[in-house]
Amino acid sequence: MAARPETARKILLYWMDAAIMLLGVMFVAITVVYLVAGRISTLNAAAVLVCLVGCFSLFPSLLRDAYEARPRPTPKLVAAGLSAAVAVSLVPRQPLEGVPSWLEIGILWLSIAALYLPLAVTLCLGVAVVALVSGYVIAVTGQPWLGVLLPETISAVLLTAAMLVWRWIWWTIRDAHDGKEAKARLAVSEERLRFARDLHDLLGHSLSVITLKSELAAKLATKDAGRASAEMAQVHRLAGESLAEVQQAVHGYQALDLDEELAGARVALEAAGARCLIDARTDGLSPAARTLLAWAVREGTTNVLKHSAATRCAITIDGGVLEMVNDGVAGRPSASGSGLRGLSERLATAGGSFSARPTPAGEFLLRAAVPA
Repeated sequence: MAARPETARKILLYWMDAAIMLLGVMFVAITVVYLVAGRISTLNAAAVLVCLVGCFSLFPSLLRDAYEARPRPTPKLVAAGLSAAVAVSLVPRQPLEGVPSWLEIGILWLSIAALYLPLAVTLCLGVAVVALVSGYVIAVTGQPWLGVLLPETISAVLLTAAMLVWRWIWWTIRDAHDGKEAKARLAVSEERLRFARDLHDLLGHSLSVITLKSELAAKLATKDAGRASAEMAQVHRLAGESLAEVQQAVHGYQALDLDEELAGARVALEAAGARCLIDARTDGLSPAARTLLAWAVREGTTNVLKHSAATRCAITIDGGVLEMVNDGVAGRPSASGSGLRGLSERLATAGGSFSARPTPAGEFLLRAAVPA
């Protein structure tokens, strides 16, 4: 599960890397076309290619920095902007009809700069970039202003919005995952506090009395043997009562409710993106059998969440036999962890059976059988 947000991040970044690489190849091809057509000198073409290499080698790094947080503008961003400006300044005076120029490199830099700047600053910068680029091109080439300004404005808006939306998608995935982990950590902390509080309430008073009576018995051992013996008898009684209370508390923690575990498994699996189907016929099962199956459901759900990328999990219980099937098998299965080994030992001790292995159909089956 922890790997899924990181996988989403890689997909988003690799998708952008591929898009930027494609644009870089397109700009290089445009430069070559202008050079072959004689619309740009060899020296200018070489300068444009240097600027393109500078920009497109910095863009992936700029994207990765911006995906972690909203950073401040960096020297890398300024260097990429200067390279884009030089490339735009070398626009040919006689553009070829039907062949785009490399003006879009300025818009691409603007979309990346938007990841580093507040929205209001991005809007002002966008107006400035579109106005300067369009004005320069109109002045150099004599093209109609509407034919230059309108496409540049549309490109700036769409490309900047796409960049911001992609990062927003990643931040949403990351925050949802972090919130889920924080909730799990909080639940564990609350359970530890509750257990500590229960132990303190159970043992705090008893152990204090046992300590005092033991000290008193030690002092009376040489002075009043009869009273010392009575005190030690009380210590023995208190120790036995405390032990019984602790055993009762531990048994309460160990006694899981099968229906609650099934409901919890559905919630956890569906929150992780796996469709959960449950068909449980639990009528007639003894309390001990229900507890054992509850442990199997809990461990099986944990195993799916931690070690698979399942999109579907089916849980069936019939006649004291539990089967959990999921489609999240990836590569060679690893050896059973301590949780599955502990569950197998628990079921074997109770006279049941346990197995967990891939199926010929490419799924993973956990099967637990208990005496009904």
